[in-house]
Amino acid sequence: MCGQRPQQLFIASVTKSVTATAVLRLAGLGRLQLDDPVNKYLGKAKVHSPAWNPSEATIRRVMSQTSGLTTFSRWCINTADPQCDLDSEIERNGVLVWPPGEVFDYSNLNYGIMGDVVARVSGESFESYLRTAIFQPLNMQDCYLAGGVTAKRTSAQYDQKTHTRSPSRVSGHEGASGLYCSARDLLSFGMFNLKEHLGSGAPVSVRDIDGMHTAQPGTEGQYGLGWWIRQEYGVEIISAQGGTSDAFALLELIPARKIAIVVLANSSSQMVRGLERQIISVLLPGSSADKHTSGCQPRVPPAPAKLAGNWSGQILTYKSPINFTLDIVNGGARGEVDHRPGATFTDVSLDHGHFYGQLPGEPGLPDSPSRPFVIELDLALHDGKLIGAATFGPLPGEDGDQLPHFISLARTKP
Repeated sequence: MCGQRPQQLFIASVTKSVTATAVLRLAGLGRLQLDDPVNKYLGKAKVHSPAWNPSEATIRRVMSQTSGLTTFSRWCINTADPQCDLDSEIERNGVLVWPPGEVFDYSNLNYGIMGDVVARVSGESFESYLRTAIFQPLNMQDCYLAGGVTAKRTSAQYDQKTHTRSPSRVSGHEGASGLYCSARDLLSFGMFNLKEHLGSGAPVSVRDIDGMHTAQPGTEGQYGLGWWIRQEYGVEIISAQGGTSDAFALLELIPARKIAIVVLANSSSQMVRGLERQIISVLLPGSSADKHTSGCQPRVPPAPAKLAGNWSGQILTYKSPINFTLDIVNGGARGEVDHRPGATFTDVSLDHGHFYGQLPGEPGLPDSPSRPFVIELDLALHDGKLIGAATFGPLPGEDGDQLPHFISLARTKP
């Protein structure tokens, strides 16, 4: 209908690009320094580690997903849910499992932390600062945070499998995935990032835009500050993307052609996830939107000598440690949790200094879900020990929280 305001949809991890812009604005105003430790700008709760130096987790590394934090996701009923208190999340799961600056590991907690930094440094609520510093200058009239401004035009979300309406929930890390916006808003934000319509009231400078779109150290050339970067169709593509089982959001930029593509949906399917490739194939004639894979499954290699054998140690949760034993043999691995009967790992990946695998988890462990779950182990060899993350997450095909913990294992038998 003419004159009707557009619908607002959950933009999931596209929120990170907006948060990054807010951080760069504060840096441009001299309110913070990107290469300062992030802990300098946090409250009582700080990122921490029993193995690595937290002062090396700088704002730049947090924004480029190289801070040392790992996979994290938390969903809550509403913003009053105590589980969604960011200070508690940092205390419980803000542990650096990797040496800062050495590993690219995409974590929602990185940008949950950056949302908190924006609020603390600006002296405003996170949403208030986004509204005055970004939304108003860019005429993004329909963006809001869940739990903030009441919106009557928010689209209902539908589960991709059951096609039923999803229950109301909010992100536990609003700086990472808390925003709802209209497609028109995201297009305005995209055109700003293509350096169109820049005026004296622009949130950040051209130099800052270039900085956000430039691959950062330790990211293997794939990530800037809140933006993914890739070369495809003979051009550079800058993108922000996110989604869940009941939402999908994409903002894709082709700077050389001044093209911005927005895809928003209140459910998720292969159709919406591949829509931008079809759009690009039309906008860039001669390019191919198809990618073919062999369909062959990689063979699990024999365990490297550095990893083969029996390892034992502890998973450190905020409640109490959990004893853990890992036995790596040719072709696979077994694990024993808290002296319970052992189980075989699935999805095992081995190389000369790295182990990855998934193990069934049962309720009753400290900080574990109340129903069967998966323990995802991601470990790297450091000075003779296997150190990394033990993440408690949902079963395959399910949606739910992903809660990481620090784990360190020492070899007991070669």
